[in-house]
Amino acid sequence: METFNALRVHAAENGVDPRLESLTLEDLSEGDVVIRGEWSCINYKDALAVTGAGKIMRGFPLVAGIDVAGTVVQSASPDVREGDEVVVTSAGLGETRDGGFAEYVRVPAGQVIPLADGFSTRDAMALGTAGFTAALAVHRMEQNGQTPGQGPIAVNGATGGVGSVAIDLLSGRGYDVHAISSKTSAQEYLRKLGASTVLDAKALELGTRPLEKAIWAGAVDNLGGDMLSWFTRTTQYAGNVASIGLAASHKLETTVMPFILRGVNLLGINAVDTPRSLRMEVWQRLATDLRPRHLDTIVTGEIGLDEVTGCVQEWVDGKITGRKLVRLSN
Repeated sequence: METFNALRVHAAENGVDPRLESLTLEDLSEGDVVIRGEWSCINYKDALAVTGAGKIMRGFPLVAGIDVAGTVVQSASPDVREGDEVVVTSAGLGETRDGGFAEYVRVPAGQVIPLADGFSTRDAMALGTAGFTAALAVHRMEQNGQTPGQGPIAVNGATGGVGSVAIDLLSGRGYDVHAISSKTSAQEYLRKLGASTVLDAKALELGTRPLEKAIWAGAVDNLGGDMLSWFTRTTQYAGNVASIGLAASHKLETTVMPFILRGVNLLGINAVDTPRSLRMEVWQRLATDLRPRHLDTIVTGEIGLDEVTGCVQEWVDGKITGRKLVRLSN
């Protein structure tokens, strides 16, 4: 290989300047494994980075893309073999090191996860960081005692990547999932994923008391702010609230009452710093008892690498339903 295509983001006077460029391996961040990229995907973080709407990248220029799946073509590590199909999600890609929006990606071996049997590279990117994060949330909740028999689980930001996969995984495990979305047109989509009930986020009465009526056995929160506060105040005894995102706000205003009177557990879900052993465990569950059932529904489109910059604003504006894949090679 001499040169290859990559979407590289440069600093600009009024923000950022994303460019499809021709690079060599020497242009990339250091690493002992080289992957021929086959698929990537667009996450909310990617949209923030490529548009400059959020301070995601810690330095410039940097190849964007927090996810990649493909085949190992070079490896200096005994733990990763040439020819292996692998996935790398988050782990600093597109933030602190060159990322997955490229035909070739170079990473440290410790970030590389071999694909489980029956998983294709496309399947892996249909999940990506969003799907991995949703699975990590379910895994952590169940480690903390969550069971389907305790009652309904709420999922907000339900039409996004994390929310969509969380609904699919939870319903597949037998949970009664209540989806919360401001997109009233998405009812059919959410029910197809397994939601038994779809609630209009704009119609909810959140209340202001330190404790409200206990409704939920648990919740997956993608928004932060008022909705996360409401979850803490409406979750039943010993229920688990997984805090994943801050699409609405990074703030959380609550009291100690839900935690000391109802024993509510607030679980922080951090996909970036997840150790490799736990990553392996979660990906293995995604191939077995947590295997998603509706990836064909969740994936709502495919684009080429040259089309990324033209569509990422839709994620920033909250107009996307499900997941969109990026083809890295023909």
